[in-house]
Amino acid sequence: MTDTAIARQTRLIQAVRTALGDKAVVTDPHDIAPWLDDWRGRYHGASAAILAPDTTEGVATIVRLAGDYGVPLVPQGGNTSMVGGATPPGDGSALLLSLRRMNRIRSIDPAAKLAVVEAGVILETLHDAADAQGMRFPLTLGARGSATIGGLTSTNAGGTQVLRFGTMRSLVAGLAAVLPDGSIHDGLAALKKDNRGYDLTHLLVGAEGTLGVVTAVTLRLVPAVHDRATGWLAVESPGDALKALRAMEAQSGSAIESFELVPKVALDLVLQHIPGTRPPFAGAHAWLVLVDYVAQSGNVPAQAALEDLMQGVLATGLAQDGVVAASEAQAGAFWRLRDSISEAERAEGPTMAHDISVPVDAMPDFMLYAASLVEAAFPGVHASAFGHLGDGNVHFHVNAPRGVDAARWRAEVGEPASHMVYDLVVAAGGSISAEHGIGQMKREELARLSSPARMAALRAIKTGLDPHGLMNPGKLLGLAESPSAP
Repeated sequence: MTDTAIARQTRLIQAVRTALGDKAVVTDPHDIAPWLDDWRGRYHGASAAILAPDTTEGVATIVRLAGDYGVPLVPQGGNTSMVGGATPPGDGSALLLSLRRMNRIRSIDPAAKLAVVEAGVILETLHDAADAQGMRFPLTLGARGSATIGGLTSTNAGGTQVLRFGTMRSLVAGLAAVLPDGSIHDGLAALKKDNRGYDLTHLLVGAEGTLGVVTAVTLRLVPAVHDRATGWLAVESPGDALKALRAMEAQSGSAIESFELVPKVALDLVLQHIPGTRPPFAGAHAWLVLVDYVAQSGNVPAQAALEDLMQGVLATGLAQDGVVAASEAQAGAFWRLRDSISEAERAEGPTMAHDISVPVDAMPDFMLYAASLVEAAFPGVHASAFGHLGDGNVHFHVNAPRGVDAARWRAEVGEPASHMVYDLVVAAGGSISAEHGIGQMKREELARLSSPARMAALRAIKTGLDPHGLMNPGKLLGLAESPSAP
């Protein structure tokens, strides 16, 4: 980084301190260090400061000053990105813009089924607050204890209840954001009809902080669950799992909220690396499915209803075994097995993770043939997929053999294997990013595999809103494709 760039950062830091006070600026390297690496440990950044406003107006002040001084900003919430989307550049050229001080739940309206929350609110905190009002925010994921609403909105996060409620985009009724010129977009009103041209709210959902900084969100709520049942099914193949889902949905309508497919190899890693976990069945099964059922009425208890559904698929031979949790504690233990897969794989060794989607009916065959092709092309690796079978999104992982040098394996085997996986996904009519976003990890693949029309539109939008390329540089679009800073 040049002396001029360092001087610009220094002046910006001082200007923010003068405008917003000492609490809005963090410069101690020890306090900054935990926020410089991505969750997977693949990207390592540098930043001279964390700028931490506590209001939308404070964010606007920082963004305007950053534009004046020509300093790039990297918005950050809980830093749980799976694709390096919240990690600053390694050369220290950008400052972190933390939304974690903006952590107020402004309102929860059970009658309107809406909540207005600031970007720094942790997902689990919102869950608890909504529950206290007899409501529920129907999006959850393994990182709910640290992921923030702003980050979830900016990445259009999915999670384990997409089958019934959709991704974050479906749950956002409005939002407020600071645009790259420092102006404030106030779109918090939950309007059911609004035809004033381009939809700025939904343009910002999934933009990964490259078009502005989400500061508050109006979210849709649903009534709290009073009767839920959770269980495991053992099946022989992904195809049987999808058939079982279709059969259960035909009987229960929308009562099934989650249907998570887990291969034996993933479960074995969880049992090996996550203390206190236990297998759901005494015997070994090639594939398991975790099912969440929510009763639609008080006539039949959820546990009994789920048991009846499982008996039906067992009777047809689509499943070989089933178990329903006898308590909330056991249901939590069941979900811990599913939620710990990524953590267990990280403990095991290097993994190339691919968050992909293909048409739902094509997914069972894709999981099997793609894994076989990758393993044949790269001897020694193990490829498997797990996740949200019902909405056509799985996490297709290529795991390294034990004992390899991580950096060398990623360069020599992992990256070529990823190219192959993404080629197979596109050939199947799918998407290389279903719910994690593009970040740094997939930006070259996005450019390689997208149509010229898509890339031209993305670049035009970026250039139009952020002509100097100061918002989350290097994410989504490559650095060479972004406008230059003043």
